[in-house]
Amino acid sequence: MKLRILTLGIAVTLLSACGGAKQDDSKVLNVYNYSDYIAEDTIPNFESATGTKVTYDVFDSDEMVETKLLAGGSGYDVVVPTLNFFGRQIQAGVFLPLDKSRIPNLANLDPEMMKRIAQQDPDNKYGVPYMIGTTGIGYNVEMLKERFGGSTEIANSWDLIFKPENIAKMKDCGITILDTPADMIPIALHYLGEDPHSHDPAVIQKAADLLKSIRPYVQNFHSSQYVGSLANGGTCLVVGWSGDIIQARDRAAEAANGVTVAYSIPKEGAPQWFDMLAIPKDAKHPEAAYAFINYLLDPKVAAANTNFIHYANPVSAATPLVDEAIRNDPTIYPPAEVAAKMFTYSINPPEVDKLYTRLWTEVKTGR
Repeated sequence: MKLRILTLGIAVTLLSACGGAKQDDSKVLNVYNYSDYIAEDTIPNFESATGTKVTYDVFDSDEMVETKLLAGGSGYDVVVPTLNFFGRQIQAGVFLPLDKSRIPNLANLDPEMMKRIAQQDPDNKYGVPYMIGTTGIGYNVEMLKERFGGSTEIANSWDLIFKPENIAKMKDCGITILDTPADMIPIALHYLGEDPHSHDPAVIQKAADLLKSIRPYVQNFHSSQYVGSLANGGTCLVVGWSGDIIQARDRAAEAANGVTVAYSIPKEGAPQWFDMLAIPKDAKHPEAAYAFINYLLDPKVAAANTNFIHYANPVSAATPLVDEAIRNDPTIYPPAEVAAKMFTYSINPPEVDKLYTRLWTEVKTGR
């Protein structure tokens, strides 16, 4: 899917650059979103409905989009940062305050969820939630059973990842961990019984030390490639994002390739996060940006995106339109008792962000 999305963006760009009628500049939109994070027909349908030509580029980590935003002149009209990064970017003044009168479909959003988001975006002034997900454990069922006495119970705990004697058993079949300290360090802190929001260098060092202890068993650090690798059996264990792993599960099932993939939200608790739609303050096409954001909040569109990417969306009226198997899947729409143990990411000040980056480099290089 990533390749198809990239191809779409390139094709639209080339079409705009070639001959023919001059494109109305108000009918141009440049979007920067995570890879594999929208239904295949959403962009074409938006283009047909509005006459807007869309260039759709993708990234695979929040650090990538933040670098572009903070440098200025990103060239994008809509970006999709995760809430904790978004909160910090608000403080840096990189977004356009929303004119909510241009987004009538805001009325479709879950008000309780908007209250939670308002803790980092007061009055929901700058952003609109796009999708909701968790970070947990993806695994090859058969390969896990072979190494743990025919049971998959160990996959319900972070012990599978953070106890060397456990993760070592999976080394031979391929292990991938997200290449983002903003996910992995808070997860490690939570597992250790520390505050995942801690800014104390000594506490954060504990997480780094834990991650270093499992480094010898990790084959790859990446935030998107694991989807295909898990689906085709090239990887057997990942720490990844819920929708990505569920996509891998369904790809494997559709391929009937003998691979069975499962996703677990560990019993100790896991991160729950919100990805936000926002307009950079230097966006060249804000009218098109408002139209696109409003379009994504249409219940039918939101449901179609969820049905394709398998992430929960915040549009209340979309839930009945989501495929029954998806809306009843507790790994996508977690029940209350599971949600009670989840935590969100905090906004890190610059000095903590720098510490995260330095320690992550040490983790990856095994120093």
